[in-house]
Amino acid sequence: MRIIAGEFKGRRLAPVKGRVRPTAAKVREAVFSILGPAVSGLRVLDLFAGTGALGIEALSRGAAVAVFVEDHPESLKVLRRNLEDLGLADRTTVWALPVTTALKKLAGRGESFGLAFLDPPYGGPDAAAALTALAELPLLGPGARVVVEHSRRESLPEACGALTRLTVRRYGDTQVAFYLMAEPAPQEHD
Repeated sequence: MRIIAGEFKGRRLAPVKGRVRPTAAKVREAVFSILGPAVSGLRVLDLFAGTGALGIEALSRGAAVAVFVEDHPESLKVLRRNLEDLGLADRTTVWALPVTTALKKLAGRGESFGLAFLDPPYGGPDAAAALTALAELPLLGPGARVVVEHSRRESLPEACGALTRLTVRRYGDTQVAFYLMAEPAPQEHD
């Protein structure tokens, strides 16, 4: 698996043997084509990070920093190795916790992100649970985007709290849903 574009274009990422289904290059390329240059300068959250391919691709394309959340031991080893091999220690943080636990802790620290990737195992409740947590916790600023990779056999809601689904794209068995965090409603003054 290689980085598609940007600072680390062409660099290889170590794979995780066995259980992990990495995001295919054509899907990553399509996702970043849709996101466009808006990735530059953002704080990125990569949930169910696996090898870190999505967050690393964002960093390669100019994202300021990335926080990776992964709790599978083998995936963690590979993720840390990939970040070290690319010299990204100063721009990244790895949280070795279940996603919902990490999200609560990040919110408690006042962290905020402009872009979040969710790539949970297909077929489980993780995508909906993480999407709900992102909608409810103060982690996403107005205009933040959430990109959720899931099986075409799974359906995600059109809206989840202040997150509204913009579009869904299909690539074989994979679907990618793009959500936007709403701007806060104007406050009325007396």
